[in-house]
Amino acid sequence: MEKNVLLQVEGLVKHFPLRKGTFRRSKAAVRAVDGIDLFIREGETLGLVGESGCGKTTAGRSILRLLEPTAGRILFRSRRMAEAMSAGAEGVDVAKATPRQMHALRRDMQIIFQDPYSSLNPRMTVGAIVGEPLLVHNLARGSAREDRVLEVLTAVGLKAEHMKRYPHEFSGGQRQRIGIARALVLEPQLVVCDEPVSALDVSIQAQVLNLLEDLQREFGLTYLFVAHNLSVVKHISGRVAVMYLGRIVELASTERLFADPRHPYTEALVSAVPVPEPDITVERIILEGDVPSPVNPPPGCHFHPRCRYAIETCRTQAPTYRDLGEEHFVACHRSEELRLQPARSK
Repeated sequence: MEKNVLLQVEGLVKHFPLRKGTFRRSKAAVRAVDGIDLFIREGETLGLVGESGCGKTTAGRSILRLLEPTAGRILFRSRRMAEAMSAGAEGVDVAKATPRQMHALRRDMQIIFQDPYSSLNPRMTVGAIVGEPLLVHNLARGSAREDRVLEVLTAVGLKAEHMKRYPHEFSGGQRQRIGIARALVLEPQLVVCDEPVSALDVSIQAQVLNLLEDLQREFGLTYLFVAHNLSVVKHISGRVAVMYLGRIVELASTERLFADPRHPYTEALVSAVPVPEPDITVERIILEGDVPSPVNPPPGCHFHPRCRYAIETCRTQAPTYRDLGEEHFVACHRSEELRLQPARSK
């Protein structure tokens, strides 16, 4: 684990058992996350993209242990845990942390939820919502708590008068700012952004994205940015991981991923990004068939039933996840021979 790496995930697995019968015995499992590897350096933004149902949100929540991982290691260099417990150079394994350790880790690992409507308690004022983490961790009470809440609300573009209002009195963009403030009030190192702009209007999306970038520079934050909109990911991320059916199939810098995709699934995703030029016509790559079931994924490469470049090896052997150079990782048997195009003019 490099010195500047804040989070390193190794072989992360999250399966949801399907129970049937009188005794509710496990008959099968939904392979939501099926063994992923990634790392995030301090101060960077890693985008995690893929179709709905590919497991990206489950991966983010498993990293924070909001969902209990089935297997794998989640090494995190917690600033506070290192000071309090003299953690080793590799950091703390979140997957094996005790409840007491997890309580301490929560201060350094936070999440911004996707839906700004359901993630805020309608019976609590904004001041109480944003200040609740301070009470849970016994960090501030009374006027000190109010001062900290006001400080973080101001940082996200809200005012002191908003502290006494309730969530239903705000627009969607303002509610998401409240959710961001709640995530930042404990001064975390890592923030998992779980599709934080997908429920917002396009004009408001730009405001929230710019806010996230400003906060990252001001507070030195590290983001895992989960999204399905590649235009958003391209704007905010330094590196991008592409996920399909519980596995990461490609990971590279944003510039390289868009300019030189090496996995056919990435090629199809990138071709769907709108081009802001009405005179330019681009060819979209339409994937045939449906996404296979995560309960019974296809053998070999999970993507081969929908891949127009598939060969017999793809149908029988799972591809290895390897580095093509310059930290460009891909899981495809034909990644070195194929020259894929992100979009082609007609």
